[in-house]
Amino acid sequence: MKSVLVIDDNISILENIQAMLELAGYKVKSATNGEKGVALAEAMMPDIILCDIVMPGMDGFEVLRKVRSNNRIGTTPFIFLSALNEKHQIRKGMNVGADDFLTKPFDEAELIEAIESRLQRIEFLKKDFFKSHIGINSFFKEASQFVKFESLTENRDWEEYNAQEIIFREGRNAHKFYFVHTGSVKTYKTTTEGKEFITGIYGPGDFFGQISLINKKGQYLDTAFTLKKSKLIGISKDDFNNILHSNNEVSNKFIDIISNNLIEIQDQLINMAYAPVRKRAAKALLLLDAKNSKSTLETVAIRIQREDFASMIGTATETAIRSLSEFREEGLIKMDVNHDIHLVDKEELQYIAETE
Repeated sequence: MKSVLVIDDNISILENIQAMLELAGYKVKSATNGEKGVALAEAMMPDIILCDIVMPGMDGFEVLRKVRSNNRIGTTPFIFLSALNEKHQIRKGMNVGADDFLTKPFDEAELIEAIESRLQRIEFLKKDFFKSHIGINSFFKEASQFVKFESLTENRDWEEYNAQEIIFREGRNAHKFYFVHTGSVKTYKTTTEGKEFITGIYGPGDFFGQISLINKKGQYLDTAFTLKKSKLIGISKDDFNNILHSNNEVSNKFIDIISNNLIEIQDQLINMAYAPVRKRAAKALLLLDAKNSKSTLETVAIRIQREDFASMIGTATETAIRSLSEFREEGLIKMDVNHDIHLVDKEELQYIAETE
């Protein structure tokens, strides 16, 4: 049962609101002034607070400031109750952090709708969406309650790509970014000497291409290429922009979802760039293994062209092959007839990656 705290110095209004909310199934506590309201909020930690603006002693604005400065209740949804002749106060209230306001007199339907809307939003913001086909579609469906664009509610089916297939090319117009449902993808930039510089390796649960959509030139910053057969979910630039520019809370949630692997990837690439070849090779194998095994409990063979592996660790193909041969001779990896790589001793590879 959700709890509501109502703060109002008008006893009649207070009792009326409490009766309406209790009939609607809410647990309700009330306070007749700001000081009592703040103390009760700290004690009960309500799911939402309704507060009158004009009250003797501590007014509604001061109540809101006290609530927002308290770590335990600072994010609680807060709705101001305002009389018709106090509309000039509304802007001030929203500026100091109120979530919404209700103008007196209001009926039961308006009251319940305002509360449910705020509670739904806070539940959405707290929710963890699984990095999966179902999770992505669930996010867009729920976000559509707060972002009024029909395309957000459309279910997105994955697109299938064969191994070693180009998804997009550096310099072309950026119109989508992608989520990896299954498979493995690398992104790379081409240097002035015509060589590849790998900018990322992505597996199930990862997003890629999102930074290109905010590139001022409107172009992809690198090329994306499947390392093996993959299923990808494309998200259009229109949906991307609609979410980012229409609702701050939803856009922050969206950014958190699509960007949480970027720092990890950047750190991995930087660490590999400045490490000895043997160390870089061990790191790369562990990274590829982690990407392959992300969606399954079983160990999956690593399938990667030797040229791609060399590009990933920033060395010549011959040097990369030599490092793999050394690992095989030491019993750390096995290579089958298809040249797929199986990690035999991950602990030793981890030791090499961290210490050598």
